[in-house]
Amino acid sequence: MSINHYLRCIGRGKHGARALPREQAADLFAQVLDGHASDLATGAFCVAMRFKGIAPEEMLGFLDATHARLARLPATRRPLVVLPSYNGARRLPVLTPLLALLVARAGLPVLLHGCPTEARRVTSQAVLTALGIPALGALRPNHPIADGELVHADTALLCPGIKRLLDVRQAIGLRNPAHSVVKLMQPGLGAQLIISSYTHTEYAHLMTETFERMGISGMLSKGTEGESVADPRRTLQIDGFVRGARRLLQTKEADPFTEPLCLPSALDATDAAATADYTRRVLLGKVPVPEAIERQVAGICALARELE
Repeated sequence: MSINHYLRCIGRGKHGARALPREQAADLFAQVLDGHASDLATGAFCVAMRFKGIAPEEMLGFLDATHARLARLPATRRPLVVLPSYNGARRLPVLTPLLALLVARAGLPVLLHGCPTEARRVTSQAVLTALGIPALGALRPNHPIADGELVHADTALLCPGIKRLLDVRQAIGLRNPAHSVVKLMQPGLGAQLIISSYTHTEYAHLMTETFERMGISGMLSKGTEGESVADPRRTLQIDGFVRGARRLLQTKEADPFTEPLCLPSALDATDAAATADYTRRVLLGKVPVPEAIERQVAGICALARELE
């Protein structure tokens, strides 16, 4: 079906638009990812979805289309821990690389994927580069990620269409469904844990339903500036999933807003080298692992054992 037909359904505003069934959502998203839609139609799709919001059936369809085009990594011996990292940090140090390295140190294979989508933010990719961990240059179809190994890959390597759609934000200034899809896509062929996050309550419900209906295993919590790493300043709710079955891993506590003294200062948080230095000191035991992240690592390892 033509993209114009779909735009007439989803482009009638928040109250007049109609959600697409899963199969049609997959067809629409496939046309966008494959470049069959014009730049104008792609922009119209992004704006329409921004105002309408993503329905659960649409998210399932968008993921169907993405997974049909996603480069898959070989199955790993232990469950692959997948960390999407797309927001970076503006006020706090981006600690997603620290989480990834701690999980790898616990003996699990880890894939961190992402690309810069926010101007003037420090990205996980910049911190990993400062730590001497270069991005994957090419896919390794016969070389699974080893236990205890961290690999980070640019989104363009996994799905060029998704990367192009993420880049639309620079032209229109709005996020689009790709920003949610990347937090749920499953790039591994074997058992994997998707460590995902949300920013607003409505996305919590949407992503929870997606985990359940697609049988995804992983962890879901409110993001720290949009990143999936636990907020070191407070205790937030964390939900775990094993093949779609949900369980509460951690309840939210109404504790005061505090900032651990060991974190880099607000000025250093916007510097990749300073964040990399802090990450090294944590890994060397010179400063303690933030308690919230330590609990998150333990939860990830427990979920992995359930999949083995």
